[in-house]
Amino acid sequence: MPLFRLLRAMAVGFLLTLSLAACAAQSGSKLEFVGRLDWPPSAHHLGGFSGLELSADGSRFTAISDRGGLITGRLIRQGPKLVAVDQTAPQPLYNTNGAPLRGAKVDAEGLAIGPDGRLYISFEGHHRVWSYDGAQKPRPLDRPRAFTALQGNSGFEALAIAADGRLYTLPERSGQLTRPFPVWRHDDGRWSIAFDLPRRGGFLPVGADFGPDGRFYLLERAFNGISFQSRLRRFAFGENRILSEETLLETAPHRHGNLEGLSVWRDATGALRLTMLSDDNFRGFQRSEFVEYRLTE
Repeated sequence: MPLFRLLRAMAVGFLLTLSLAACAAQSGSKLEFVGRLDWPPSAHHLGGFSGLELSADGSRFTAISDRGGLITGRLIRQGPKLVAVDQTAPQPLYNTNGAPLRGAKVDAEGLAIGPDGRLYISFEGHHRVWSYDGAQKPRPLDRPRAFTALQGNSGFEALAIAADGRLYTLPERSGQLTRPFPVWRHDDGRWSIAFDLPRRGGFLPVGADFGPDGRFYLLERAFNGISFQSRLRRFAFGENRILSEETLLETAPHRHGNLEGLSVWRDATGALRLTMLSDDNFRGFQRSEFVEYRLTE
């Protein structure tokens, strides 16, 4: 077979495999794909989005970049689907000295917003969680010695705040494929490990949120060297243990981009909607995109 025909046959076979895998991943899922929307660099002049929070009705958003930027805006829908993004100019996140973050301390990853509007942001590199009143007024939270032992590029990408105001986070890596992820909880001004979350396969946690149903939603990512896969798990937490766990979605490779931000809200029909945002890693062949699924329960 000529080389061109061989390469073409291989490409067709690869795409067919992806298509079949995508169908298999979606069948039996409790989530229904609603739509996606590209967010081009010309609109935000930022990229590297890792954290996302939406308002209770899903109309407004706050996102953070792993280059220390914060951006807010409005998501415009026609019916159930996203059709446009209207955003403000990005703002730099500041350090405690009143200057924009620079260097190793700039890598903002996880985002949670309290009922009073205060922002909580987790950072990699210099692993920590800070709270912000806007982008310019940070207040460092307690930083246990164990935070310094985390791997350099595998810190707290997932951050979420429960209805009682307590923060939850977990590292991107646990250290071993069979070792569970420690779940850290911030309570009464200090961090402590509340319980462990089971590690299943090659997926790593990159985003989290507590939904209006009170349950903990975890966005996970796997990378095969060419493309990304995404998985969504949902948990019910007790005070010191996990009460339930279920997998809501596992996509095929290349179904979406590098999804890292997650926000769970309730739409006008009463259904839970999961909105995600991808990190383009500041590479032209990757993209920033909003992706939405709806819970079909």
